[in-house]
Amino acid sequence: MKEYDYLVVGAGLFGAVFARQAVDAGKRCLVVDKRNHIGGNIYCEVVDGIHVHQYGAHIFHTDNKEIWDYVNHFVSFNRYTNSPLANYKGTLYNLPFNMNTFNKLWGVNTPQEAKAKIEEQRSEYAHIQTPANLEEQALTLCGKDIYQKLIKGYTEKQWGRPATELPAFIIKRLPFRFVYDNNYFNDEYQGIPKGGYNKLVESLLEGAELRLDTNYFSARGELDLLADKVLFTGCIDEYYDFCFGHLEYRSLRFEHERLEIDNYQGNAVVNYCESGVPYTRVIEHKHFEFGKQPYTVITREYPSVFTPGDEPYYPVNDEKNMNLLKKYEELMNGSLNTLFGGRLAQYAYLDMDDTVETALKLAKKELKN
Repeated sequence: MKEYDYLVVGAGLFGAVFARQAVDAGKRCLVVDKRNHIGGNIYCEVVDGIHVHQYGAHIFHTDNKEIWDYVNHFVSFNRYTNSPLANYKGTLYNLPFNMNTFNKLWGVNTPQEAKAKIEEQRSEYAHIQTPANLEEQALTLCGKDIYQKLIKGYTEKQWGRPATELPAFIIKRLPFRFVYDNNYFNDEYQGIPKGGYNKLVESLLEGAELRLDTNYFSARGELDLLADKVLFTGCIDEYYDFCFGHLEYRSLRFEHERLEIDNYQGNAVVNYCESGVPYTRVIEHKHFEFGKQPYTVITREYPSVFTPGDEPYYPVNDEKNMNLLKKYEELMNGSLNTLFGGRLAQYAYLDMDDTVETALKLAKKELKN
């Protein structure tokens, strides 16, 4: 009899949810993570009472009441509503594209005026029947003003290449909202855990044994012998020793700064859309939890080229990488004693509610016996 029923590789949200369900089912779980903290990319570091999202802004949102009730079972959420701003050469615009945005861009006041202006701008590119790249796709959807001010620079920084070299499918559609509402998400439920995301993950992991600063690949043989089954939440290509090649990612770099002022930008998230500004956004963390501290902490977020050893953030879901993924998925499907899940194992950009939902589904299927 082995020491554990499950070895969970990765103490992020997916691994923590699975471990919670397994422990509740009476299973013995060992959770390992190469980092020195739990939570993966939703980890928050407390800086003088401010919960700093160390790996970028994370806002929990969902239209699934079952998922909302599940996470609220472990921690209460506040009423934070995501309403980011876009800064283009010093002028601030509301996101998502709504009547406040259109009023600032063109001085229009009614939905009819805004729709007419968008159609006028789109008509200039009516000759583009089949967009060959992201730039053409965006111009046919929104016209030049929105594209040049709010899409082009931000997107090119995010992906590290000109919009004319990016595939059109990245922007399949652009949501226009003809109401004066700056709520970025349409989901019914939205908020930030009171006390930060660490409280959520700590509660999920309660009852499981935890080993941090533990690189699975450095002790794989030894760790695998400890449990009957493995749940792997890391990079799928690394698990198979890159036998078909490396999947491509974009990475991020974060620059945190504590400031001796009580309010830096008046909003949790401000995107910087012009190409001359090297970062894509500035996060002011205290606004996620309505902080009243006489100081603040901001984070500048810089997109970067992914190289081995960097943290992978955004999968490059082009045809080449998706074909490569299919090869790895064939190996995954043939695995008897290893389960896979999470954004890295699935090579997908997953919202947190999707992560929780897929982890619960996997646990239900796995633990039904």
